[in-house]
Amino acid sequence: MTTTSERVAGSRARQASQRVSQSVFDGSRLRVVLLVDVYDGAQQQFLEAYEQLCNQVASVPGHVSDQLCQSIENPSQWLITSEWESAPPFLAWVNSEEHVAMVEPLHSCVRDTRSLRFHVVRETGGPAAAADQAKRRLQTAPRIGDGVIRHALTFTVKPGSEEIVAKILADYASPEPKVDDTTRLCRTSLFMHGNRVVRAIEVRGDLLSALRHVSRQPEVRAVEEAINPHLEQDRDLNDPESARVFFTRAALPAVHHVTAERQDAQAERYALHYPTRPDRGMKLAELLARQDEAAADDPRSPVLRSTIFQRDDVVVRLIDVRGGLEAADPVQALGLSDPGQVAELTTLQDDAVGASASKDGRLARFLELARMDLVTDRRSPDA
Repeated sequence: MTTTSERVAGSRARQASQRVSQSVFDGSRLRVVLLVDVYDGAQQQFLEAYEQLCNQVASVPGHVSDQLCQSIENPSQWLITSEWESAPPFLAWVNSEEHVAMVEPLHSCVRDTRSLRFHVVRETGGPAAAADQAKRRLQTAPRIGDGVIRHALTFTVKPGSEEIVAKILADYASPEPKVDDTTRLCRTSLFMHGNRVVRAIEVRGDLLSALRHVSRQPEVRAVEEAINPHLEQDRDLNDPESARVFFTRAALPAVHHVTAERQDAQAERYALHYPTRPDRGMKLAELLARQDEAAADDPRSPVLRSTIFQRDDVVVRLIDVRGGLEAADPVQALGLSDPGQVAELTTLQDDAVGASASKDGRLARFLELARMDLVTDRRSPDA
């Protein structure tokens, strides 16, 4: 049995910083596991839908292989595993409208699904596989997390309804933070930028259990119903398929999280929205991740914690800042060091400051344009 541990140092995977607890940008391979519960009697229908999906996904850039397995104990339980060259191409596909349409035939025969995603850290194989394994990218070291899962939802409301929606979202009663003995809601931060709403949540335990728990709370259901008339994308929360499609499109996954060694209980939370140019969202998110990783090693940086959320061309950066955003260095707060980077990757406009303005002046203006309005920031007791 030959392990690849000795070969990891020579792979293309990037050395993991101990301050980065989550990242999709280290270049290592990705293993995706999908647990599926199929309706009784629908196994053949499910198999046919999977084979159609399999043929389509085979041509997706970055896809390597997949397997379909059926439980030997319960024929209703299936397992789909797929391998990808790295996380970014998988996320680009799974978050696309193409994917939403591609998996639609599965929903009529599936009772429940659960998706899990893993970077490959180590693998073993016989001598014949050693040469091939040496070329396969592995995560160089395990991530050291804090037990908190970070996720966000984003959607847009009809122009002109922003103030009404902000009031609805600010006034609701907080749901019960305890989900079960192992899962707890820690923090919910809600921001708006124009007509875009972003709700970031932090959960200790199981994210899916927490999301289901929140969706069943009466106070949350009342808020969701109240904002329904103002949404740009119609939905019916009483229709499972309508709700599923809405929340699938609203999902804004965290792609990078870094925490500096120094912390401050009084640090203030902000969110920045970076409207990206077409097909540049992933590149922008990776650039911000690199900047934040470097800032975590700088004792002068006021940014103590950063989470980057990205889906297609929507990029949001959630930061905890010591001393407030107004007093922060605009380069460190914005996460971009050059106005040229801003122009290349985003559609932020600087009409109020001419080209003759100083670099810091232009970046400060971009920071102002990217800053989201805080609607509510709630922490649960003992979070």
